[in-house]
Amino acid sequence: MPFVDLGDVQLHYQLDGTADGPPLVFANSLGTDLHVWDLVVERLPKELRIIRYDLRGHGGTPATPAPYSMGTLVRDAERLLDQLQVKGCIFVGLSIGGMIAQGLAIKRLDLMRGLVLSNTAAKIGTAAAWQQRIEAIKRDGIDAVADAIMERWFAPAFRKSPELSHWRAHLLQQSVEGYIGCCAAISGTDFYTPTSGLRLPTLGIAGSDDGATPADLVRETVDLIPGSKFELIRRAGHIPCVEQPEVFADRLITFLTEQGHI
Repeated sequence: MPFVDLGDVQLHYQLDGTADGPPLVFANSLGTDLHVWDLVVERLPKELRIIRYDLRGHGGTPATPAPYSMGTLVRDAERLLDQLQVKGCIFVGLSIGGMIAQGLAIKRLDLMRGLVLSNTAAKIGTAAAWQQRIEAIKRDGIDAVADAIMERWFAPAFRKSPELSHWRAHLLQQSVEGYIGCCAAISGTDFYTPTSGLRLPTLGIAGSDDGATPADLVRETVDLIPGSKFELIRRAGHIPCVEQPEVFADRLITFLTEQGHI
């Protein structure tokens, strides 16, 4: 497994596609890892240089002591792309990954030529609600909130499928320290003003059954960026790349084509 040494953490990443192809970067959501993108990546053109990585305390990236700031998570992505010598990428962020995408575009616009903001927002939830979740997990572990998270993540039909147990187990595999660290980062983030200053091609994606970032919230954020596009995926919740990977990949390929990235 490849890692980049960022000094305070060894960031796990994965490369797919063509080494010298147009770069496409994926950042995962809270409680998942880079494999959340598997079904989308396998549907993408092979000439892309596809870069996925695990957030702190998720997947193969070890946890550092919580809490984390959004600035720390944005800096992780920035240093990863610098070390991999990435310029002019299109950055796809899911949930907290979409917040990281916004923060990175604000800080280092030279690194990217387009944004895909999936099931995310400039501000997600309230500090009080995030603190309540952090305290519940500290007391009883991630399992205590797992069922409620599954309801927010997935549409009703998917929750009746055998795949639900896989993703519930996937959630429970993540580090408690990493999970609550990222909760704290989300809690302290409000990008409404800085995101409204962005000027780059942007695609917003939402799920019709998303219980974490409802479609109207996603659209409100995407509309902050002039000229942005918005796509609603039906019968999908907070993780449409898992529930509707064909549709997600199709929307992404269309956007990449429109931007001349493929």
